[in-house]
Formats: sequence, C-alpha cells, structure tokens
Amino acid sequence: MDIQIRKLTPDLAEDYVRFFDTTPHDKHIDEHKCYCVCWCNDDYEGKDYSTVEKRRKYALQYINGDNIQGYLAYNSDKVIGWCNANTKLDCVKCASWRMFMDHVPLEKPDTDIKVKSIFCFVIAPEMKRKGIATLLLEHVCKDAAKDGFDFVEVYPYKESSYHSSDFGGYCEMYKNSGFQVILDTEKGLVMRKKLK
Repeated sequence: MDIQIRKLTPDLAEDYVRFFDTTPHDKHIDEHKCYCVCWCNDDYEGKDYSTVEKRRKYALQYINGDNIQGYLAYNSDKVIGWCNANTKLDCVKCASWRMFMDHVPLEKPDTDIKVKSIFCFVIAPEMKRKGIATLLLEHVCKDAAKDGFDFVEVYPYKESSYHSSDFGGYCEMYKNSGFQVILDTEKGLVMRKKLK
C-alpha cells in the first residue's frame, strides 16, 4: 500500500465529501452520513444538520472556511480514512461538544495551554485494522507539536457496545502512541499526550 496523509484543504473538499458519500459511518449508512459537520469550530446555534444534503453542503462550506480541520489518508488517489483534529477551545460551541462532552474539563482562561483535540476517525471498511488510524494519529501529533500545541487530547468510549460506531478511536491505540488517561468518567475517558 502507498499510504499518504494529507491535511484537509479547500482543494481536497471534493475528495472529502466523496469519501463520506460512499463510506459507511456505521450500520445506518444513509441516515448517518455525518460529513463530520458536528465536530468543527463553528457555533451550532441556528444550524440545521437534519438531512444528508444539508450536512454535505455545510461540509463544503466548513472546509472552505477552515471550520472542519483534520487529515485524509489516501491509498494512491483514493481516500481511505479521515481524522478530525481541531483546536479544543475553538470547538466548544459545536453540536457534538454541546451534546456529548460535558464530562471534559476545559483549560482555565488565564493559562496559555494549547490543546489539539481529536474528535473522530472514519476508516473505509476494507481498510480497517490495517494501521490507518494510527498513521493519522501520528501525523496529527507531529503537526500539533510543530504548530506549538502543548497536548493532543482524545475521547475514546469505554463501553465495548459502542465499538460498532466508535468514531472516537480505541484506548489501546492511544496508549500505544503515548497517551495517558487524565480523566475516567461514566461517559468515557479523556486521554492526553504531552508534546513539549
């Protein structure tokens, strides 16, 4: 395999939406084509993500506005994976943060700590368990260190029942990449990797 990791930029927007058009996020492919619009640095208030068409349209808009950030994994010219990685404090008003992340502590406003959050992985079904998510994770950490972030933070679920749609990644992958659990709650784990 010739795997390349590319940072999401506007010139890759069509590749991005095509990947979500054709890749199941979980068992309910049609109703759950998310296009990752709920994890972004835009305020959710007043947005309507109720249909696949609306989410796709927002995705293109968000890519051009640098609201959705992350990395695409390519095998030759085909996208086979996606990792959503954005600045933590920029994303606290997005839809998924407001719905699911009340257990995650925020940095105090008077600190200069910069945290890159990884919110989501989507890997093409035929490429699962081939190390694609780990390659994406390594790339996020490398770029975050170059960009002056102090930590990369992740939010895996604990319950194995979630794993059929576990977009948050697996705890073992993070441990193997140097992440440590900083908070263990009923809703899930918060894990961090120190970069400096």
